[in-house]
Amino acid sequence: MGNCPEHELLQEGRISSAGTSLPPTEIEALVAERFPRKAYCTVADWRIYHVDESPESLAKVRATGLEPMFMYAHCVIHDGHGRFPPGGWVRSTLCKSFDGVCLFETRNTVYVLVGQGREMKASLKTIFGLC
Repeated sequence: MGNCPEHELLQEGRISSAGTSLPPTEIEALVAERFPRKAYCTVADWRIYHVDESPESLAKVRATGLEPMFMYAHCVIHDGHGRFPPGGWVRSTLCKSFDGVCLFETRNTVYVLVGQGREMKASLKTIFGLC
């Protein structure tokens, strides 16, 4: 998939069966149907981080209409708007919606999760220390 080097998934965290194996044309059609006019980016070797902070902090995030979750991917396959280079990494902003399978939406972008990834809890310090 793309020009991505193989990265070994992190050992901690639970392996998710989420992710898609749809071909690029079907991914494009799915995103166009569910999120018309929204930028999308397909990624592999991904993680979903559930923010591990105080209940008060999490409630403040949810009060803004967002979820305290971030997506990080070691490998960008394709960015429909050319913001992220193929083979590069990307970290999302806060989550607006996640279908639990392969569509992770932020305010500006839908990240399409390809193949298996991981979901885990992490502190903001850990999440923002990733690169």
